[in-house]
Amino acid sequence: MGRADVEAVWRIESARIVAALTRFTGDFGLAEDAAQEAVAEALVSWPLACPANPAGWLMATARRRAIDAIRRRTALQDRYAELAADLAVGPAAGSAVDEDIDPDKIDDDVLALMFISCHPVLSPEARVALTLRVVGGLSSEEIARAFLVPVPTVQARITRGKKTIAAAGVPFELPAAAERRERLGGVLSVLYVIFTEGSTATSGERLLRPDVAYEAIRLARTLAALQPDEPEVHGLLALCELTAARFPARTGPDGSPILLEDQDRRLWDFSAIRRGLAALAKASTRGLGPYGLQAAIAATHAAAPSVEATDWERIVLLYEVLGRVAPSPVVELNRAVAVAMASGPAQALAIVDELIALDRLPGSHLVATVRGELLARLGRRPEARAELELAARLCANQRERSVLLRKAAALS
Repeated sequence: MGRADVEAVWRIESARIVAALTRFTGDFGLAEDAAQEAVAEALVSWPLACPANPAGWLMATARRRAIDAIRRRTALQDRYAELAADLAVGPAAGSAVDEDIDPDKIDDDVLALMFISCHPVLSPEARVALTLRVVGGLSSEEIARAFLVPVPTVQARITRGKKTIAAAGVPFELPAAAERRERLGGVLSVLYVIFTEGSTATSGERLLRPDVAYEAIRLARTLAALQPDEPEVHGLLALCELTAARFPARTGPDGSPILLEDQDRRLWDFSAIRRGLAALAKASTRGLGPYGLQAAIAATHAAAPSVEATDWERIVLLYEVLGRVAPSPVVELNRAVAVAMASGPAQALAIVDELIALDRLPGSHLVATVRGELLARLGRRPEARAELELAARLCANQRERSVLLRKAAALS
């Protein structure tokens, strides 16, 4: 069994292992560290002798590492004796089965782990890093590559996050139902940030980072399985599935972006569309929230055979509802795009100019991009070119920037 096999097992089992260890030790940071040590040992020993139950081996090894760490803490000798006694009456250290893990509690443990990783005491950057690390099983190197930041920066965020959780005395437990509903939005926003970065990278040479987006979808599926009665969980899952369905058609063989009107819709992932529509149906049981409304917009695109045949009036209506439910300048900008398709660019330009007058999206290349497109459609070519060149200067993603520059040059 090679490195790839170890990583595959870890990716699948990491959340369960860290969650069970956290419940076992009562220390979130210690649990994550012990689990990482177990993975490091597996990378050395598994190629020589593969265990019959890899997940059980990782759990047993990580638990021993956790007890060793507690043993080294002289102030916790009494706690160590208690844990060691529990271990003595359990299975042998090398046993493939870990009876200390209650199968009936694992789902709740994973859910508790998600809420800890996305706890409000943490900074947004730490929430993303911890979620990908302890729930998603990604390494610091993988997270750094995904968000184009140095590995030490990711490691520092994870370390500070664990210390913050310990200092705040955050217990390893599933929040009460009322508190869970209040904090669910924070968990969903972290998954949404992860997916958004994968679906349109904010910087770098690639437009898409599918591995990041698909990791967010995997976590959203896990959350939907653990919280089946929360419509917005299904709404987010639907939005991610329906958006990811277009990935195969969004870039050419060389990675260059392909605009929606030029995409070969036969390349869309129709299995993902079916999964997204099924999740959207579950999200619709008690009325759509912000993620469900965005999923409904994505579903309208998925149902259309072309840009021209898209039900733009429906999309405008959905954006108007979304603007009332979750108002934001980005929603208004997207509504302007839909209005341009449904009613013409003049009406849409008024919406964009109002955003600029109110300085709602300062420094964003998106406003200049949309304004440039609208001016081009109105025949105001010099102004359109200036806006697209401004958008290119503001855009940090090299692939998007190249498209903007080509559009600007075409207006010369």
